[in-house]
Amino acid sequence: MNFPDEWTQKEFLQNKKELESQGIRVLLIDTILSGIEKADTTLYNPHELKNEPQGSVFVFYCDSGKATLNRLKEYKEKFPKHHCISLKGGRGYWRVNMMIFDE
Repeated sequence: MNFPDEWTQKEFLQNKKELESQGIRVLLIDTILSGIEKADTTLYNPHELKNEPQGSVFVFYCDSGKATLNRLKEYKEKFPKHHCISLKGGRGYWRVNMMIFDE
């Protein structure tokens, strides 16, 4: 899979389901110490994240998505064995009740 710099919430939910069915971990990383209701998030902790399996996908979010997109190069350098993506729109555009159904 080719990974872009950003995923929308819909892309995140779809890709998470597909990748995890292939055994690839996909983590939604909280960089602002503010979780998202009804979403399984992981606090940004570089020491712990480096222990995640090689090839895991880290989707970083902030309030608007701008800060994590601006820092994406830094994240990619810090986690070269993982795929780093920014959540487009960040926490502010997260729709709590959005779900993905099998077609």
